[in-house]
Amino acid sequence: MSENKKAEKIVGVKGMNDVLPADAALWELFENTVQSVLKSYGFQQIRTPIVEPTALFKRGLGEVTDIVEKEMYSWVDAMNGDNLTLRPESTAGVVRAALEHNLTYDGPKRLWYSGPMFRHERPQRGRSRQFHQVGAEAIGFTGPDIDAELIMLCQRLWDDLGLENIRLELNSIGDAEERNRHRTDLIAYFEQHKELLDADAQRRLHSNPLRILDTKNPAMQAMVNGAPQLLEYLGEESRAHFEGVQKILNHNNIPFTVNPRLVRGMDYYNRTVFEWVTDQLGSQGTVCGGGRYDPLVEMFGGKPTPACGFAMGVERLLELMRENGEQVTRNECDVYVVHQGETAQLQAFVLAERLRGAGLDVVLHCASANSGSSFKSQMKRADSSGAAYAVIIGEDEVANQTATIKVLRGDVSAEGGNQAVVPFDGVTDYLVDQIVGNDDHDHDHVHYHH
Repeated sequence: MSENKKAEKIVGVKGMNDVLPADAALWELFENTVQSVLKSYGFQQIRTPIVEPTALFKRGLGEVTDIVEKEMYSWVDAMNGDNLTLRPESTAGVVRAALEHNLTYDGPKRLWYSGPMFRHERPQRGRSRQFHQVGAEAIGFTGPDIDAELIMLCQRLWDDLGLENIRLELNSIGDAEERNRHRTDLIAYFEQHKELLDADAQRRLHSNPLRILDTKNPAMQAMVNGAPQLLEYLGEESRAHFEGVQKILNHNNIPFTVNPRLVRGMDYYNRTVFEWVTDQLGSQGTVCGGGRYDPLVEMFGGKPTPACGFAMGVERLLELMRENGEQVTRNECDVYVVHQGETAQLQAFVLAERLRGAGLDVVLHCASANSGSSFKSQMKRADSSGAAYAVIIGEDEVANQTATIKVLRGDVSAEGGNQAVVPFDGVTDYLVDQIVGNDDHDHDHVHYHH
């Protein structure tokens, strides 16, 4: 490359976004809260690969779903000819792993996951091509109790995150035989009103008519509202299951609305389906969706095994937290170490390692391209780091085997003023006592309020 020619700037892939340090604290707060809530219900984490066989999603989600038809990132591996796909969702992968490793041999399992998913959609607010989900899958449980527990787990999470404007919509889509009877009548009804169907609905009429009920086309709303409702086709067992879910939710004061038009996009769902929705995010109002998917294990070649789960969109929930005024600041460290001179720098390294070994977060000043190493510029960096204390080591400190400790924020005692000179070997104990001994100290250094 010519010395005069400037290298072309490379930017990220459209719809695949960076999470910058300024946003990381909010992500960390969300992830820590989620992990805590899931653990309190006895869920164990499972981590599955981002890449799965394409057949897994075609079989599990259905050949005529939007995801499989239009949105999956799929390719043929040039090395061995395998058909591979970046996961568009995680339920199929979790069920594949549970089946492959025989996880339910000793009883049902409560599993949860977290990570990136990939769908080739038009990027918009709350919807990216790489997006993140947290989900839970309860595999091997038959009754309505686990359905209700998963919903109550979500409610507890919203409460812990301070999110109030999320409402629950509930429905039952019955079992296969009930859906087939409903499907026949639904197709007949839509054929009577074929002139009102848009191109998307006409394409789905015989392949996936249930999805037409979920249309957002205003011109079709009145016609769709008059369509046969699946709830009217439920048999005794499906009805009892749905009533069981509602009974537990009512008894625990979890408000919900039964929405007879609520369906889920994947082929594997049956009986209970639910969505948590908000009006605060425009068109991307669904922040969490789930339900029962008893047929899926058998679809993947296992013996019939009941299952239920949900997935929530992390970016949408973070957006909702911001809308609700969530502010999170993250301090870089507890202690910032300032030093002047070569010998002082060597001493500073020793001290910084001791402090880290005692459990404190420490930033040691290092030379940088955009700020000098004068005492003034170092103290400026120390103050902007959010540290509670600066430790200063200069020529005098090296000669006397001491360190000067300066209070940067918090209470300054009248006796010692805002700084103290401490023997070098006593600095660790002094700072641990000051920082960890302070009841207000948050070891994770994440501070937030609603």
